[in-house]
This record gives sequence, structure tokens and C-alpha cells, in this order.
Amino acid sequence: MPMQMSGPLAALDKWQPDRCSMAMALDVVGTKSAMLLLREAFYGTTRFDGFVRRVGITEAVAAKRLKELVEHGLLEKRPYREPGSRTRYEYVLTEMGNALLPVVVALMQWGDTYLRDDGGPLRVVAAETGEPVSVRVAPSGAESLGPEGLAVRINRKG
Repeated sequence: MPMQMSGPLAALDKWQPDRCSMAMALDVVGTKSAMLLLREAFYGTTRFDGFVRRVGITEAVAAKRLKELVEHGLLEKRPYREPGSRTRYEYVLTEMGNALLPVVVALMQWGDTYLRDDGGPLRVVAAETGEPVSVRVAPSGAESLGPEGLAVRINRKG
């Protein structure tokens, strides 16, 4: 069931999706390799060779995507040096990158639910309690809402 269009959105000719935040976000993270690099960053991968190995992409693709994620502010490139080696760089999530955690978890859990027969290889749980966690859409302190419980309104600031 689609989201209800209330108020000014009931007349779709009064607004255009030309400055759509979703389209802008997909310009940044909309490739499979970008999302899988972010997944690995959340799992704790920081080094270039680890990203290449774990994501299963070429060094050229990894270099390009990591550079883009750094340029967009999702990852920070930090120098490190092991004894006897040249300076190398590791990639660490920024505040902006960390803000994508709900997106990454939701996409993973959607895939576990709808694309896997076995429920998926991993479960995301609270570190302290081991309780499963999930991403949901809800007002603070309230139950989850489905599309029928949502409305979209024009943000006059944008």
C-alpha cells in the first residue's frame, strides 16, 4: 500500500522530485561496490587490501570507490605505517558514514528476509544483551508504522 499523500502532496503537479534527497544519496552510495565497501567498514575493515579481498572487487574499482567515499565525506583516509614499511592509508567511517548504519542494516535484513531461504548468514544483535535489532519507521516511543501510517509533506525550507 503506498504512502498516503496528504496536504499539498495530494496535487502532484505542485512539486517536482528534481531535488530529491534519495536521488542525491544514490549518486553517492548507489553502486554495489560502494555499499559493500561501507558494509565492510561497519564490520571493521580499514585497510585497502582487506576491502579488496572481502568485497571481491578489483584494486582499481576499490581505489576509485574508496576515493569517492572519502571525497563525499563518508570515509576518512588516515595514514599508518608498520615498522619497516612505507606509509599506507586506512579508511575509517566518519560521522556521515556512520549515519548510514540503519540503511546498511535495513538492506541486509531485507535481503535476509526476502532473498534467502536460510534467513541469512549473520544476525545483527545488541552487543550487551545479544538481543536482535531491527530498523523500523516509527515516531519516538511508538510502534512501527507501515506505509499506510505515513504521510509526506513538502519541506518549505528545501
